[in-house]
Amino acid sequence: MSDDSIDKLMYSFVMDDVLKGFFIKVPPGYVACVYDLGRGVLKKVHTPGLHFKIPFWQKAKLFNTQTLEYGISRNFTLTNERAMGDIPIAAVTQDGKRIGVEGTILLRLDVHQIPSIWQTVGEDFVAKIIRPTVRSRIRMVASRFDMQEMIGAKRDAVETELKNELERIFYSRGIYVENVLLSEIGDISEYKHTAGE
Repeated sequence: MSDDSIDKLMYSFVMDDVLKGFFIKVPPGYVACVYDLGRGVLKKVHTPGLHFKIPFWQKAKLFNTQTLEYGISRNFTLTNERAMGDIPIAAVTQDGKRIGVEGTILLRLDVHQIPSIWQTVGEDFVAKIIRPTVRSRIRMVASRFDMQEMIGAKRDAVETELKNELERIFYSRGIYVENVLLSEIGDISEYKHTAGE
C-alpha cells in the first residue's frame, strides 16, 4: 500500500469520526438525551431524526421509549444487572404458603422525564429502581391473598393491585406501568432459583 493511499485511508477515518461526532441519529422508538460538559444533562429530548451536537463537548445517549417487557421467568439469567427481567420471585401468601411468582410487566419510560432519570439514577435504572421495586411489591401483594386466591378466582385482582402498587412508586420517577400479567404461581419447591430465598 502506498503512502498516498494510507494518507487517504487515515483521512477518511478521521473525517468519518469527526462528521459522526457532529450528529445524533435517533431511530424510531427512541429518544436521545445529551450530556454537555458545561451544563450537565440537557432538559431537551431529541425525537427520531438527525440532530446536531458539539463533538467532543457533548455526549448523546439513546433511550428506548417503546413498551419494555420486564419478564420474570425461570429462563432469565442475572448475568447482566441492566437486563430487563428477573428470575422467579419468592413470596409468602396470607395463608403462609411459600410461592414462586413468574410473569411479565410492561413498562414505558416517560419521554419528558428521561433526562431526569439519566441525571439522578443513571443508565442502570433497572438494577437500582425497577428490579428491587418489583420484588418488593410482588411480595407485599402476595401477602394479602391466599395461595388459592392467587392461582384461581382473584388472579385478576392480584394483577390489578400489583399494577397499582407499582404505578404508585414508578410514576413519579418517569416510568409508566402499562400492564401486569402473572403467568405462573407455584409452590416454592417447584423452583430451583428464586429472588428472595
